[in-house]
Amino acid sequence: MSKIYKLTVFEPSGEKLLDEAFTAENDQQAKEVGQRLLNEKNYQDHTHRCTSPAGALLLFHR
Repeated sequence: MSKIYKLTVFEPSGEKLLDEAFTAENDQQAKEVGQRLLNEKNYQDHTHRCTSPAGALLLFHR
């Protein structure tokens, strides 16, 4: 069963550049999808986080 994960990207000022929900089967797949989205949108070097439905931090970059 798919779960909903959340990917958020921030400017240094705290402004949100991306606030996107996506589905994945598990945390590992969510990490892969989150990283792919970051790369596609060229946000991999911005401050970002990807969280699970349980609130676990799967990806983080500051």
